[in-house]
Amino acid sequence: MNIAASDPFGERAQAQLRARFSVLGGDFTVVSSDRALLDLALEAFGGLPRHRLEGKSHRFTVRLVRTAHSKPWQRGDVPPPPALCAGSGLLGASIGAGSFAVIDVAASRALICVSGALLRHRYYARYELMELTFLTLAARAQSLVPLHAGCVGADGNGVLLMGASGSGKSTLALRAFTDGMQLLSEDSAFVALDSRRVTGVSNYLHIGPQALRLLPSQALRRIVERSPLIERRSGARKFEVDLRQLDGKLARTPLRLAATVFLSRKPARREPLRALGRDALLARLRREQPYASARPNWAAFEKLIANVRAYELRRTDPEAAVRQLRLLLR
Repeated sequence: MNIAASDPFGERAQAQLRARFSVLGGDFTVVSSDRALLDLALEAFGGLPRHRLEGKSHRFTVRLVRTAHSKPWQRGDVPPPPALCAGSGLLGASIGAGSFAVIDVAASRALICVSGALLRHRYYARYELMELTFLTLAARAQSLVPLHAGCVGADGNGVLLMGASGSGKSTLALRAFTDGMQLLSEDSAFVALDSRRVTGVSNYLHIGPQALRLLPSQALRRIVERSPLIERRSGARKFEVDLRQLDGKLARTPLRLAATVFLSRKPARREPLRALGRDALLARLRREQPYASARPNWAAFEKLIANVRAYELRRTDPEAAVRQLRLLLR
């Protein structure tokens, strides 16, 4: 009997490979019959600190499947951006033909299918399909507030770093990390409202070539320059630095939210740090966090964040900026 005819959906395919990851405080079991896809998950989430939020850890299951479609894009082209959709309690994302994810938040599970064509573009397969799926599933199922923000800390307390792309979040986060501070995430932070704790994924950090001169040592510059050079959708080219390979303190536990800092491109004339009032803070948050502010838990987050100190940090040299962050955490 023709196997394709008797099992057109591949339902009988056995997933011989299995791995477990801790992502945003959740326990993920990942199953697959494809070693390359499991390796991609390891690139994203292997070796991360095992964060724990309040209460019993939430359990998730993700199935990884390689699809037969493997027609490559034209030479020099990159895959199209993910097309997102929702319906019947499911969330979906697709990149071209044969690569898609289906997220079932209520059942704490997801299916990720990756074509051979997309797998040739590992950055997009990992970042725009796999990481998107894991983080969305964990955040939605655990009612975490998803923020476009970095987070660094000390002694268990954390500072959210917010600002538009190009404001210097990544450079400041890396400088703080190499200066002995804890690094929780570069540009995605997730807040647990019941515990006022921040979690994230401290896997990669992206630095533009123009920021190399701001790094504190020639040795660190060489490490960054040896990292893969990826191209963002905006056309910006950045070094993708694997933080797990650097000497420094990744945040071993979620950090207690102690302050919010908005990075400004305006140069500092006197004191670089300026306090923000409640109304200015909330207005700026709503403007800079359109996705999070549309989530059902946003009103509760505003009540929490209004009681946390908030500042604007104007552009200054990285060493001085790190000093300001340390002062906030004392």
